[in-house]
Amino acid sequence: MEWKTRVTELFDCKYPILEGAYAGFGNWQFAAACAEAGAHGCITASTSRTPEQLKEDIRSCRKATSGSFGVNLSFGICPRIEDMLEVCIEEKIPVETAIYKPDALAPRIKEGGIPWIHKSARVKDAQHAEELGADAVIVVGLEGVGFKSPEQLPTFITTSWGSRQVKVPFVAAGGIGDARGFLGALAMGADGIMMGTAFMATKECPTNEASKQGMVETSPDNPRLRWRVLSHASPKDYAEVLRKRGDLPLSEWLPMLERIQPKDSDWEGPPDIPEPSRVGSLAVGAIDSIPTVKDFIDGIIREAEEMVEKWAWVKGR
Repeated sequence: MEWKTRVTELFDCKYPILEGAYAGFGNWQFAAACAEAGAHGCITASTSRTPEQLKEDIRSCRKATSGSFGVNLSFGICPRIEDMLEVCIEEKIPVETAIYKPDALAPRIKEGGIPWIHKSARVKDAQHAEELGADAVIVVGLEGVGFKSPEQLPTFITTSWGSRQVKVPFVAAGGIGDARGFLGALAMGADGIMMGTAFMATKECPTNEASKQGMVETSPDNPRLRWRVLSHASPKDYAEVLRKRGDLPLSEWLPMLERIQPKDSDWEGPPDIPEPSRVGSLAVGAIDSIPTVKDFIDGIIREAEEMVEKWAWVKGR
């Protein structure tokens, strides 16, 4: 069947599946593997480090795949973010902004005429990005990892409620890693999904095998994993960091905001979660092997189509 949604139309990808961004290892080779398999790949600009290298990486990715890919520009992490954006505009590559309000880049993105998607942790931030002209939004539910917000909601309600709050294409993220999560997100109103942890457990991901195996062996009900992923920062600490916003450069303030989130070392629980899998989300519940990216995506699509076929009786009602 043809998986045509507003996301596939926006990015010209085969499936409404987006690769997440990875600070430190989101390179063009991994993006090309995801794109070639039918997803929308993602080069993380901070991994390229310089605008000159990003330009080379974009061109290398183009040579390696005819599929769809874009570039992640994360505020506070991506160096020379304005220059990185200029490279994307010059190369006519879609961009994904993330972590902080995109107001500073929005005018230039719109002027540059490239597809733009913004990733946030709250529906209200997605609405703000839509007002600025974002072509699509991603909202990460509490089950995901990365920067957290005390106002963040679980993926289920984020998707079913949030997709009704914006008019632009809505991408669901946070703990999704298989065909059930994929179909569930679409049924709840999403135009596509983004996966981070699940893609990390593929052969092409440039991380170590111990980390991948750790995700295979860890279950989502592991107490230390559950604590790290689902816990919020204390309101007192969060308020204190917010008060420092005007006193520190964004490059210092955002890492501070991330550090106040509860971490494994902050909780005196049994050390029963494998060290390498600390970067994972609750999507580990969908990870039981380490396939190639192509096999992983093909498996999701095959299983989703099988489930849709079983639901054929719905069409006749």
